[in-house]
Amino acid sequence: MSIGNRIRLIRMEQKRTQEEIANYCGFTKSLLSKIENGQSTPPVSTLIKIAGALGVRVSDLIEEESIQSTVFNSSENYRDRSKWIRTDKGYSFFAFASERRDKLIQPYIITAKKGEVRQHGFAHEGEEFIYMISGEMNYKVGNTQYTLRPGDTLYFNSLEEHLLYPISDEVSYIAIFTQKSSDSKKIGNADHKQ
Repeated sequence: MSIGNRIRLIRMEQKRTQEEIANYCGFTKSLLSKIENGQSTPPVSTLIKIAGALGVRVSDLIEEESIQSTVFNSSENYRDRSKWIRTDKGYSFFAFASERRDKLIQPYIITAKKGEVRQHGFAHEGEEFIYMISGEMNYKVGNTQYTLRPGDTLYFNSLEEHLLYPISDEVSYIAIFTQKSSDSKKIGNADHKQ
């Protein structure tokens, strides 16, 4: 089942409209429709907003099956590019331990190529940690721009708008997003209709 299909299924199980979810997320019903129909692959920041609107985890949107135990990812898993998600914003990501239920953090490995990243800002709930693996990029958080090279890190509040600009032909980095506990994220349907 695709990400879009899982979003639609969860939304329909909650008896909620596309317009309601889109309004909560701050984007158009048309965009949500494209995501649900597989015509658009959203960036991580959009998935975080949709998950928040639905009161679920991002991993619930990515993985059909979930587990509660330890998750091991061999390097072959993320070296297999067919397991990566390519976004409409010009970068690709692999979600580690996406099948783990009720995580407080979600680690990703992200790659972006110079000239392919569509310049747009991200903003979403939580905090974020970035560890640069390869390449060189400028990463802007709020009004401050940082140049990141292998081994460099950033930690910031994800509500601050942030965006990346690859300097080298390709960059690769680890991004770890925090998510609130499931108890604080679950919002009843009545709360969404106000």
